[in-house]
Amino acid sequence: MPKKMTISMERVRLAKFQDLLILVAAVLVFCIFAVALRNIGFLTAVNLINILNHTSVISIMAVAYVFVLGAGQIDLSIGVVVGLGSVLSALGLRHFGFIGGVAAGLGIGIIVGLFHGFFVVRLRIPPFLVTIATMSVFEGVSRWITDLQAISIVNDTFSNIFGGLRMFDNKVSILLFWMVGIAIISHLALRKTTWGIKVLSIGSNEEGARFAGINVDRVKYAVFIFSSLAGAFAGMLYSGRMESARYSYGASDLFTVIAAVIIGGNSIFGGKGTVIGAIIGSIILGMINNGLLLWGFGIDQQVVFRGLIILIAVVISAERD
Repeated sequence: MPKKMTISMERVRLAKFQDLLILVAAVLVFCIFAVALRNIGFLTAVNLINILNHTSVISIMAVAYVFVLGAGQIDLSIGVVVGLGSVLSALGLRHFGFIGGVAAGLGIGIIVGLFHGFFVVRLRIPPFLVTIATMSVFEGVSRWITDLQAISIVNDTFSNIFGGLRMFDNKVSILLFWMVGIAIISHLALRKTTWGIKVLSIGSNEEGARFAGINVDRVKYAVFIFSSLAGAFAGMLYSGRMESARYSYGASDLFTVIAAVIIGGNSIFGGKGTVIGAIIGSIILGMINNGLLLWGFGIDQQVVFRGLIILIAVVISAERD
């Protein structure tokens, strides 16, 4: 059997094993809160469905981030792109209708991804420096064009499609269906296509990937576009669900997304990736936040716990690699 094929099969088996471990961790977290909060409503169907609904947007961004980290890159601007996508889609909706709103939201995601790709690929600037700089730029643009004001969403079609529609006795949000659809497509892309293999190959050994004939620059462009597109799309989902657009949407999502991806078994050093793990990582964080809230912990205390979880996850990831 060719060495390249053997390595690919080993990666698939390792990813499946990681998915199993993360699933066991999720079940363990669930059992802890189920026992500790059995009399406070954690186990009710409504609460469990709400956890899935509320983690859907984070999960969508986490799925895209799997490809970014898998390729050995980083995107610190995904959170502010959420706000930018939110306000631009709302402005497009106001002036050009439904099609204009969707085109503006998704279009800015693609443009931002190309922008990042240009600086990283063509100018050879480290992605950490590029995206930490654009964090400030994009947040400033969002604040400037809205004058710090919310923009109302009055288009029912947009609101329903992008977050407002609820089904099954008003319990299940359309956000959950968006998340499942994107997760399935991304999982198949990462595991079953040559593009997914190329992404992980670049993260494992960029020079080796170039030597093997992989168009490294094109793949880097693609992962940055996917990341920014997911951020802008998340902004549209927030807008649809809340029926208003705000520059502040996504402001605290960056570290939650990174935590979900790392908790899900993805490497911060590239070369490994699991979409299923990222989804489960997001749900684990959702259960923890929900459980802490039911336990009586405030927002500030939840932030402390989330920071500790990220620290632990990073240490585990470093030791694992």
